[in-house]
Amino acid sequence: MLRKYLLPTLVLAVIPAAVALAGDSPQERRHDLMEDVGGAAKTIGKMLKEEAPFDAMTAMEALEVWAGAAEPFGELFPEGSDTGYDTEARSTIWTDRAGFEQALAEFKQQADAAVAANPQTLAELQPAAGPVFKACKNCHESYRVDD
Repeated sequence: MLRKYLLPTLVLAVIPAAVALAGDSPQERRHDLMEDVGGAAKTIGKMLKEEAPFDAMTAMEALEVWAGAAEPFGELFPEGSDTGYDTEARSTIWTDRAGFEQALAEFKQQADAAVAANPQTLAELQPAAGPVFKACKNCHESYRVDD
């Protein structure tokens, strides 16, 4: 009896979620992901500037956002997604794909290293986060349209 109701219930729960996800363009998905990355950067930046108190758990959560974003980000730039949704992507993403992939790999490596460092003090956060910010800056300089 339970099976009789379980499958239809699961289908009704999964389909709306799948439709909602399928409707998001790569431009929208990468924008949302970068909003998360930017929010994490603000959190870390405020701690580093001592505008917010250092909190190891909050810092780790922000570092994990960076590391989690690094893996799927490159897939969100397929051919033909260079326009639309107010994209800030430069055409160099597609004309210098190898360079872009290298920049993403550097970001991932630095974000993963920052998580592995597991900073428990502000003094430990500084050297962990610095290379991630540098990787962000390097990528933005070559592959993002200036605001």
